[in-house]
Amino acid sequence: MEAIREQLQTADWPMSSIHQEMFSSDLDEDSSGKINSRTTDFINFGESGVIPIEATSFHLKPIQSLLAEARSFLQQYYYELGVPDAFTERWNEVSESIQKTGTYEHTLDELTYGARLAWRNSTRCIGRYFWQHLHIRDMRHLETEEEMFNSVIEHIRLGTNNGDLRAILTVFRPGSPQIRIWNGQLILYAGYRQPDGSIIGDPNNVELTEAVIEMGWQGAGSQFDVLPLVIQIEGKDPRWFEYPDNLILEVPLTHPDFSWFEELNLQWFAMPAVAGMALDLGGIQYTAAPSNGFYMGTEIGSLNLSDKRRYNILPLVADMMGLDRSEERTLWRDKALVEVNIAVLHSFRQNGVRMLDHHALSDYFMRFNEDEEKLGRTVYGHWPWLVPPLSSSTSDLWHYKKWKNKILKPNYFYQSNPWTKQNAQPANAPSGCPFHKSEEKKE
Repeated sequence: MEAIREQLQTADWPMSSIHQEMFSSDLDEDSSGKINSRTTDFINFGESGVIPIEATSFHLKPIQSLLAEARSFLQQYYYELGVPDAFTERWNEVSESIQKTGTYEHTLDELTYGARLAWRNSTRCIGRYFWQHLHIRDMRHLETEEEMFNSVIEHIRLGTNNGDLRAILTVFRPGSPQIRIWNGQLILYAGYRQPDGSIIGDPNNVELTEAVIEMGWQGAGSQFDVLPLVIQIEGKDPRWFEYPDNLILEVPLTHPDFSWFEELNLQWFAMPAVAGMALDLGGIQYTAAPSNGFYMGTEIGSLNLSDKRRYNILPLVADMMGLDRSEERTLWRDKALVEVNIAVLHSFRQNGVRMLDHHALSDYFMRFNEDEEKLGRTVYGHWPWLVPPLSSSTSDLWHYKKWKNKILKPNYFYQSNPWTKQNAQPANAPSGCPFHKSEEKKE
């Protein structure tokens, strides 16, 4: 690897930038920001011969050729660093390791860039403007469930950052015996099925709630009980862990104009942290790699709280507003929905928790699109997932339909529920992006 350092120095890279990972959100209170783009010219894939591996599904599939996927990623990695000549020595190391052992190990720099690149490739994510700001915690050395849980606690503390949320990904070891986190997110609210078929709490998490109750966990039975974290190492029984008191930052919801809104006793946790997706990087699949970003307001206001399949609070809010619900044409749902979103944005700001509204994040995505096009890189996107669920036609994304939904690796992929044998998307899995989570959306 010394030759790689020499290549970087030959390319006039400062020593301070070699083997050093820095994190900055570069986002202020007014949601303005900038990305730290490298000045190195990026080489067009077509000219360089780098051909990224294309996946056929958002669900994790077995690796077809480890050598091909490793080579593709490493070529792209060194080309984008601006030191393509360094590829050959590293490839000789990797290919020899694969031939001798059947696998290879990423360096921390490769893991860091690869995880960020996987975010950049996430076609369902509206928050990709911030892909270069992802901070990586390398926890591949941990072996026991207790060690992993303690690392998750530290992840939550670092990511929450007293409300000034930071994008963090914690990577546990890949390979066998496989590690899985049962929870679709590190933080989830329980859903309790009642005898009459109704549900107290989050209907999205009923199956997981019933599974952990069967293991011996007992919740309070309220609307907002935080579920324990379940970690399973292949060949062993799953283990659940209760979070320490005061670890999870939760935001009570109030409204700037309606004093009665506070009496609804609504709340939501501050940090979205996806835990059920796998990082598929260079032929190595990290099945336990929890990550967090920050919320877009509509993810809570329009989806988690207002969706009929979730907390379904719109009828209650409409009644409190005195709206006519006798027929849909009065647009009572629309009026109530806007006020719920106003409450969410207001409450997060009042409590000093980082959040962006859907207009601001749409603008950031268009800036991401412009930045990528300037670098000669094609932007791919799954349009129904990028368009905000509120006031969609007012977003530039609504009118910009030229993106193709091409799934490039490295990327983040859905995994089947650990407690079922079905190869299907988990009921409590995030739909879309590991950093800006949208739980229910159009296909």
